[in-house]
Amino acid sequence: MAFSLKSAASMKAGVAGGRVTRKNCVAVRAGKFDEELMKTAKTIASPGRGIMAMDESNATCGKRLDSIGVENNEDNRRAYRELLVSAPGLGEYISGAILFEETLYQTCSNGQKMSDMLTAQGIVPGIKVDKGLAPLANSNGEQWCMGLDGLDKRCAEYYKAGARFAKWRSVVSIPNGPSTIAVRECAYGLARYAAISQNAGLVPIIEPEVLLDGDQTIERCLEVSEAVWAETFKYMADNKVLFEGILLKPAMVTPGAECPTRASPQQVAHATLTLLKRRVPPAVPGIHFLSGGQSELEATLNLQEMNRQPNPWHVSFSYARALQNSVLKTWQGKQENVEAAQKALLQRAKANSDAQKGVYDPASEGSAEAAQSMYQKGYSY
Repeated sequence: MAFSLKSAASMKAGVAGGRVTRKNCVAVRAGKFDEELMKTAKTIASPGRGIMAMDESNATCGKRLDSIGVENNEDNRRAYRELLVSAPGLGEYISGAILFEETLYQTCSNGQKMSDMLTAQGIVPGIKVDKGLAPLANSNGEQWCMGLDGLDKRCAEYYKAGARFAKWRSVVSIPNGPSTIAVRECAYGLARYAAISQNAGLVPIIEPEVLLDGDQTIERCLEVSEAVWAETFKYMADNKVLFEGILLKPAMVTPGAECPTRASPQQVAHATLTLLKRRVPPAVPGIHFLSGGQSELEATLNLQEMNRQPNPWHVSFSYARALQNSVLKTWQGKQENVEAAQKALLQRAKANSDAQKGVYDPASEGSAEAAQSMYQKGYSY
């Protein structure tokens, strides 16, 4: 992997007696994990598969459990997450799973680590590494993402524990500006995280989420998204991030949740692919969209439309609520419902796998619940 680049003029000037002098060489980044990072990213960005996001903090997982009347304690969190990772055949549709720190170190009822259960199905374990959002001083009520302090040591420990990719979520709010300082803070934080993760052997998922909150049009969402991604890739280049060893987790380009003019899947796909073509280098192996509060059906239909149009990337999904909403409602915290809940998970995973391949049939949906919106204003993880 180690090599150098020279312009024709510098090579000619640097040749002396058949030798090339070193003073005109431009060193190119070659990290010790580069080959592994690229292999991991390609494994996750494999045809017909996407990412299952199950990295909710304990507090947020508690909100999910509360919604079905189940107490938020470690045993119940373990039982629910075990239901997910042990679903038979899940690896056919899911290539990576983002875990919360508690889950990375948890064991299932059979004594196996949850991360090992995933690996056995060909699913790459990942880990949420950010420390959440905090108010951004002197901004327009905006937020910044914490967690860079000690990140190198945490990433090294997560790698030892079996994680092979990482996730860091920062956000941009259109109704609150977004201000220049908020966009810059979001982009620079993501770039530093990406560089640190790669140096520890973890493929970084880059997630500057443009929030669904607000009444902005789809055109305004595209404008802001372009600005955010331009800044993000600029800082990643400055930090010598290996683009072939990252994955992106953008929000789809949609109207705000309170915008009176809604957009069809065709319009969402056109606007989102316009964003990608203008801002994302083809070197990036995978684009895994977040659902951001869309209904299960809406997220799947929008993904399908993007895969019906030519693009140079693996365009797929990294869904949390849009994979798990039906699962939770089916489970209800009862052991006798585990099999049915796993079938609900596999149904949603297959639907999105089909959408990634461009062959999803909406008529296959067996319940009207898939069309119910999951948007929550000011939603936090």
